[in-house]
Amino acid sequence: MAQTFGLIGGAWRGEFFLRIARDLPEQFPLAGVVVRDGEKRERLRAAWDVPVFATVEELLAKAKPAFVVTSVSWASNLPLMEFLAAQNMPVLSETPLAPALEDLHRVVELAKSGARIQLAEQYLFQPMHAARLKLVRDGRLGTIYEADVSYAHGYHGISLLRNYLQTGLRLPKITARKFKSRIMAGPGREGGPKEKAIIDTERTIAQFDYGDRLGIFDFAAHQYFSWIRSPRLMVRGEEGEINNSHVRLLKDFQTPIDFTLHRQETGQEANLEGRHLRAIVGGGEIIYQNPFAPARWSDDEIAVATCLSKMMTFVETGESFYGVAEGCHDRYLDILIDEAVKSGGTVEATAQPWS
Repeated sequence: MAQTFGLIGGAWRGEFFLRIARDLPEQFPLAGVVVRDGEKRERLRAAWDVPVFATVEELLAKAKPAFVVTSVSWASNLPLMEFLAAQNMPVLSETPLAPALEDLHRVVELAKSGARIQLAEQYLFQPMHAARLKLVRDGRLGTIYEADVSYAHGYHGISLLRNYLQTGLRLPKITARKFKSRIMAGPGREGGPKEKAIIDTERTIAQFDYGDRLGIFDFAAHQYFSWIRSPRLMVRGEEGEINNSHVRLLKDFQTPIDFTLHRQETGQEANLEGRHLRAIVGGGEIIYQNPFAPARWSDDEIAVATCLSKMMTFVETGESFYGVAEGCHDRYLDILIDEAVKSGGTVEATAQPWS
């Protein structure tokens, strides 16, 4: 039997974990959910048919989960992690660790005192990113010198940028600007637009100078849900590049090869296997295989389930997959982007307790 997990918070992000537990209950058994508001608690119980609790103490005492997922507000997350650490309860934090630098330092002290904390930083595990990152980590592009990433906001986008650049916790110099423009309003978390509207949007562009490597962070505020704004990615190494889903490599110095990363989806046309992602393939090989097929999940749900699976391994073995140091570092660089925007100059990252 797999480890049971508890969930604190049942809002939009929390529902990702609820869907995963519903669809693969043997692999991801849910011990229970904490929702403090009584009316919301009863709605969640009726909608999802799961054990619900009014307090964290009740969840821990009655359900006895192996670890807890925190999906709460930023302000609530750090005190909650401190409480759970005192109970020797491992935490998978869906919420970013903390908003301010001094709070990140508190998280580091918490980890140094023995708290077992990982983050559900799922973007790295979305299938297409996982396939591209495998090519990078396998050395197929040679040493990476440039990455231009426009996929996710703040710390999420920075986690992708760092991993494509393979810079670890190195300290860059950052310059950044914000630009305002207008865009047709699109859908949101609640569904499609109800009326035609032109709204303001803000785009952030930041340059990460590592001396020997260059990273470009680029994200527009309404990019996630917009029907008319698309993600973009370029990674360049000394022996190849990835341009979105197109890969250009060298078999040897005289032999170029190129291929497209292709989604192998079932349930299309005459295929009767049900609709799910099987794999990401390219260049005659399987580069990423979906470990949760045939679950009918979005890429983000696959990525969140990957975090849950890796958290179970972490609880058993201590093997970290995205720990406090990385989470603090990415949030710290996110803070520095804002500082660079406000100053209009270059901001240099400095060594911090996690590094």
